[in-house]
Amino acid sequence: MQQPMPHQLMGYDRAITMFSPDGRLLQVEYAKKTVKQGSTAIGIVSGEGVVLMTDKRIVDSLVVPEAVEKISQIDEHMGATAAGILSDARVLIERSQLRAQQHRVTYDSPIDTISVVKDICNLKQITTQSGGLRPFGVSLLVAGIDEDGPRLFETDPTGIYFQYKATVIGEGETDIEVILHKEYKDGMSLAEALKLGMKCLYKFLDKDLTVDRIDVAYIKTDEKKFTRLAKPKIEKLIEEVKQHNKGSAEKKQ
Repeated sequence: MQQPMPHQLMGYDRAITMFSPDGRLLQVEYAKKTVKQGSTAIGIVSGEGVVLMTDKRIVDSLVVPEAVEKISQIDEHMGATAAGILSDARVLIERSQLRAQQHRVTYDSPIDTISVVKDICNLKQITTQSGGLRPFGVSLLVAGIDEDGPRLFETDPTGIYFQYKATVIGEGETDIEVILHKEYKDGMSLAEALKLGMKCLYKFLDKDLTVDRIDVAYIKTDEKKFTRLAKPKIEKLIEEVKQHNKGSAEKKQ
């Protein structure tokens, strides 16, 4: 009996517009795998705002850590981070920044988070059905403060989006999702959200967790202002998480 040929040998992964016999777009699936290999990024909604936290994954000692920013401001009340091909993310974020500015000029009011997310996803979806293009190999976490409060959305390479209370993308997704499902609480304070995010990164990075490797930003509901956490505060947060983990380990013994 003749064995079925792999999809790759039959050419179903060569064109974005070609479905495989079992209904899959292989180029899109490859893009999603690219995201899973990207650096870890976490988003957490609290009762006081929303937090974005990411691993810069700086492995070269000659790189200037302060020059690497993995969390970008879209507008005064909105920010985004990404996992996957960061050049793809930059194009999408710059497009979102422009759209947010145009909205302010036209309507004299801040743009809704969902409007930015839909615009990103519309472009992502077009690349999954247009010949000569490739999918965006990146997932974005978009966080903002709307009239109804904090919002957190995740977009993936297919052009689909979901709203979350807390989520993670990138290489640490499997390990960190377990912690978020277990320890996330509705209405938690901003400080608790920051500690939970850092605890998640510590669980995944362990000894590699350093202040130079982490980027953190938050947007408070009452201020509606994108704020990047200063290096000394990140260092203090890391130390608190490490001490808490050390104390828990000693109790078990």
